[in-house]
Amino acid sequence: MIIKVCGMREPENIRAVEQLSIQWMGFIFWPQSSRYVKERPAYLPTKCKRVGVFVDATITDIRTSVEEYGLDCIQLHGHESPAFIQSIGHDVPIIKAFSIATTADLTLTTSYEGVADYFLFDTKAKLVGGNGTKFDWSVLQAYHGTTPFFLSGGIGPDDVKHIRQFHHPQLAGIDLNSRFETSPALKNITKLKHFIYELQQNQ
Repeated sequence: MIIKVCGMREPENIRAVEQLSIQWMGFIFWPQSSRYVKERPAYLPTKCKRVGVFVDATITDIRTSVEEYGLDCIQLHGHESPAFIQSIGHDVPIIKAFSIATTADLTLTTSYEGVADYFLFDTKAKLVGGNGTKFDWSVLQAYHGTTPFFLSGGIGPDDVKHIRQFHHPQLAGIDLNSRFETSPALKNITKLKHFIYELQQNQ
């Protein structure tokens, strides 16, 4: 299972989280986010994939960030259409995020099959990501697509048991963010380390 820690920004915090043997690390390039990466951090990870998170950004801005930050993956969290994603090109994998509350929300994924490399299912809320609240994961049993997905939205230190009990053939990984923070973009290393250790036991 891929473990992705998102909303990173502070150099020493990035370095510490990287040492926890996570696979992917997310950086948010949306100016309205409290975790917005305005300029290149003094340190970027080399032992895990770098994911750039964008919300209705232009293709030029996305490509510029891919080049400047050495991004290994693009995550689109806005209203990007399948045609828009195709126009980006597939130099790096693309994750398309969807806000989920009911099974009806899953119908939006159909037109993105074969376009995005991964989906990310997050909680439908006023904010775009980082809300710290869960949706009803049982809704995802109605997802019968072939695109692998990340489970996101309010996953916290006490959710190891819930993740272990959740089964779906297309589950690729989990996305961790706000519930492991001491402040926006600053992760609690002790909580993350304990969570990852517990999750990886008996896998």
